[in-house]
Amino acid sequence: QTAARMAKRLGITTMAVRQHLSVLQEEAFVAFTDERHKVGRPARVWQLTTKAHERFPDYHSDLTVSMLQAIRKTFGEKGLDRLTSERTREQVEIYRTRMPGPGTPLSKRVATLARIRREEGYMAEFRCAQDGAVELIENHCSISKAARICPKLCGGELTLFREVLGKRVSVDRIEHLLNGDRRCTYLIREDT
Repeated sequence: QTAARMAKRLGITTMAVRQHLSVLQEEAFVAFTDERHKVGRPARVWQLTTKAHERFPDYHSDLTVSMLQAIRKTFGEKGLDRLTSERTREQVEIYRTRMPGPGTPLSKRVATLARIRREEGYMAEFRCAQDGAVELIENHCSISKAARICPKLCGGELTLFREVLGKRVSVDRIEHLLNGDRRCTYLIREDT
């Protein structure tokens, strides 16, 4: 997020946010990138570092990781594939009950998806592009430790998004936390 956006959300001045960010940067809890836009100065965008993500409560990750390792050891890759496929199938069912009906504009469907993902700890947001595409941005991954052990979970997310957003929608991951990016971002478009 930018300092200005954080200030607005927190109800404090941008200068106060910058002072806090400076301290957090010194302690290696935040880092920034400068994002260029078509016009004006680059926007300084702040994000949490791996060190900061480790401070978020994650009581179940160790259990999840050890269970995934035990499943792989006991049932092999095919067993792990079956498990992740079933998890995705169940998520599709749950998400579909919360998604708006057919004919709803893509931006509203992605807004709903972002809300569901926020509730699950992904710190998700969305933004509309001028060409009609929509970006879904996940600033935190609540399953990152498990996904490092089982990357198929990330593939399941792509399947999930494609299923719940509709048959005539393409979803492409353009940033991926597991590839070293600072977040996961998906570009979503209506197929023509």
